[in-house]
Amino acid sequence: MADGVVVGGFPGGLRPSDEGAWRLTEVGELVGTAGPATDLFIDPAGGLPKLSAPSLLGPPPEGDFQLRARVSVDFAATYDAGVLLLWSDDRTWAKLCFEYSPQRQPMIVSVVTRGLSDDANSFPVDASAVWLRVARRGPAYAFHASTDGVQWHLVRHFGLGTAAPEVGFAVQSPTGDGCTATFAEIAVTPDRLAELRDGT
Repeated sequence: MADGVVVGGFPGGLRPSDEGAWRLTEVGELVGTAGPATDLFIDPAGGLPKLSAPSLLGPPPEGDFQLRARVSVDFAATYDAGVLLLWSDDRTWAKLCFEYSPQRQPMIVSVVTRGLSDDANSFPVDASAVWLRVARRGPAYAFHASTDGVQWHLVRHFGLGTAAPEVGFAVQSPTGDGCTATFAEIAVTPDRLAELRDGT
């Protein structure tokens, strides 16, 4: 993996933070595996930053773009998650998660970090997989989620206030013994999101 992982639509290979965490299947699905107690979070209540979740990142297309994937997770422990990730540096990043809640229910969760992490739960998902999407629209970004890949729900609209971040994937298991997430139907397009609120 010296040259990175090649995923269609990205301008170049994606750089893994953990060489052993990522693989492509024969049908082109991306599989990520996190070890125990892995997370990306800077608690606003204090404590040391947690930046141990394996990621796979690279430069997006220039200008406006959209990255989407169908995400499934082998949920076992609270906060296990498959993630779409925007990454500028270890104090400036944002993640859109398909995550296992403390109520033991899959949920859409987003975190925007500018020094400290701003964590927000969105809605529960009664399914084993969900579509996630991150879009750049001018100077801002939008997170959307969908249960069918057609109708999208706005999760978050935000700015990071930095130069263009890298974009990609992560997987985490903050309270568990490890977690595997699969990213299928990955698409990266240089398309401008037309309508922010309804996700079209």
